[in-house]
Amino acid sequence: MIDVAVIATTFALILPAELPDKTFIATLVLATRFRHLWVWLGVAAAFLVQVLIAVTAGSLLTLLPQRIVLGATFLLFVVGAVIMIKGGLASRASELAAQQEEADDVSERMANETALSPLRTMGISFIVLFTAEWGDLSQLLTAGLAARTGQPVSVFIGSWVALLVVSGVAVLAGSWLRTRVPIWRIRLVSGGILTLLALWTAYEFINA
Repeated sequence: MIDVAVIATTFALILPAELPDKTFIATLVLATRFRHLWVWLGVAAAFLVQVLIAVTAGSLLTLLPQRIVLGATFLLFVVGAVIMIKGGLASRASELAAQQEEADDVSERMANETALSPLRTMGISFIVLFTAEWGDLSQLLTAGLAARTGQPVSVFIGSWVALLVVSGVAVLAGSWLRTRVPIWRIRLVSGGILTLLALWTAYEFINA
């Protein structure tokens, strides 16, 4: 059964977690070198597989005793909150410098891949993003939300749509967004929300 509230909550938490990180930057760089449509389709396929893995992992957690599920979910939310708040508190200059370093790293790997078929472009985009996203914050949050809500389908939809939006923004307007949107504020708010979720889960763990 699909829960719109769970979809919206998942979307709202995953979106800022990916704006902007190595996944966003990698997509942006790929889009500067290859046709946008094929890059986006390759990235979307990578996100599809990653979200399925995360939701499956979260669903498997629900088969364990309730206290173990709550404890694991609490840890996932705490990790997410720490990462988001830490990223938000980092200086803007340092953040942009780190993003440029990541972009340069991807650029070096892609330097000789400027004229490829659609299928190969999608393949490269899939591999780069699948690798970048493995064990990423969004994957951890997706697993935690799937375990926390018991709504894997809704979490899958919310998470995947959020990642599709992020990759679409990276492909179409990444450079503009990076210079004009105060990402650090979004991350601090998201970190606060994750902290509240962690506290709520801890309360349920104590009273389970």
